[in-house]
Amino acid sequence: MNGTSSEPLVRFIDVRKSYDGKVDAVRGLNLEVANGEFLTLLGPSGSGKTTTLTMLAGFEQPSAGRIFVGAEDITNVAVEKRGIGMVFQNYALFPNMTVGENIGFPLKVRRLPTAEIADKVTRALAMVRLEGLADRRPQQLSGGQQQRVAVARALVFEPRLVLLDEPLGALDRQLREQMQYELKHLHARLGITMIYVTHDQVEAMTMSDRVAVFNAGRLCQVAEPRLLYEQPDSLFVAQFLGESNTLPGTVRQRHGGQCSVALANGAGVIATTVGVGDKVNVAIRPEKVAVGPAAATCVNRYPAKVIEISFLGDQLRVRLAALGREDFIVKFANAPDQVMLAPGNPVEIGWRAEDCRALGE
Repeated sequence: MNGTSSEPLVRFIDVRKSYDGKVDAVRGLNLEVANGEFLTLLGPSGSGKTTTLTMLAGFEQPSAGRIFVGAEDITNVAVEKRGIGMVFQNYALFPNMTVGENIGFPLKVRRLPTAEIADKVTRALAMVRLEGLADRRPQQLSGGQQQRVAVARALVFEPRLVLLDEPLGALDRQLREQMQYELKHLHARLGITMIYVTHDQVEAMTMSDRVAVFNAGRLCQVAEPRLLYEQPDSLFVAQFLGESNTLPGTVRQRHGGQCSVALANGAGVIATTVGVGDKVNVAIRPEKVAVGPAAATCVNRYPAKVIEISFLGDQLRVRLAALGREDFIVKFANAPDQVMLAPGNPVEIGWRAEDCRALGE
């Protein structure tokens, strides 16, 4: 992780939040965020990610548990005394203020001298590449420029922690992708701790040092993006983070870190063991499946038939009939030496044991 230290800056300890006293929006949350880390909270709507962020910001109080920033217990500290920068999806800029006045507002509230405010605003504008726009109104800016103003305002008072609640959600796809990299590079330059909320898996993978996946109020898994994608430890994470073929089956034998699984159609699979119990789902990413001659050396090999081929530009997505299913998906690069496939053609597929995981139900 870029510029992180061993001591966590943020700690959630046994945190629970219920709005009605019956259903927990967040439950049993134990999470540490390193100093200087870019952590993304990822999950579907209602998973608890935004509630976690708002509790850290102070807009919501936990029903149980404690929240620390550094050595300070901030569980009951007022929002304005937490010293945390915030960036919202709607930017929350003041329309009656200029860009410079918007950015300088947190400093004015803190009663800094006028000259110092002007200097810090100038530096913040340069930081987000908006030099020369201090006198414009927010409505005179593009969506991307408004987003930069919101980021500058969150950073201008030099907080040790910045929270970003789906700040790119209102942007079009191309600008959104551009701003992902701009935020990532800004984080790398400043070394500040950022906690980011999104439901967009690609955004989370692109920007983060680590990703924390939430579902139904619980933290499912937290890990670096590649580890999270290639080694999910639950069926939910495997299916939510990218595309995955999942095959239900029964464990017949275990040996070391691997197991032999009998699938519903009678075929056998050798997989990496993750779940406990006899009933499992074997998960295999579409891009990990070898097709044609490349499948010959795989420990898991099966006959298949091509159903449909979709051209995705840099990739081909192939739907196969295989292992008793009509929706087994394979993806591979659109390259000159690719296997030539056509709907209706028989083909062999295969994969390594270490590329599929037997996940508990």
